[in-house]
Amino acid sequence: MIHIYLDDYRACPKGFVHARNAEECVMLLKAFEVDVLSLDYDLGWGQPNGMSVANYIVSSGNYPKRIYFHTSSSGGRQTMYQALYPGKPDHTALFNGPMPAEILMEVAESDQE
Repeated sequence: MIHIYLDDYRACPKGFVHARNAEECVMLLKAFEVDVLSLDYDLGWGQPNGMSVANYIVSSGNYPKRIYFHTSSSGGRQTMYQALYPGKPDHTALFNGPMPAEILMEVAESDQE
């Protein structure tokens, strides 16, 4: 099981696989079971954004176990959250904000095992 951090600009936290664009993120979601997914919205001028990933998750039903949004775009965060929430299965926890420090530590520590 992997953890994915989607961002074109920010550094990837320890223990996460860094997806730098929506296409990479979708490829990872298709190939691996995902525990924690943290999404950015804006992924570069003219590039597919985090909503592309949210749309893939909804259309495929391939939900990770935990989804967070670390984007600085409040409108983008709300749009992704509202798209993901209605079809969210019971096994998925959806949080309308960034990962708390304890989740970052949990993932970093699991990387050492």
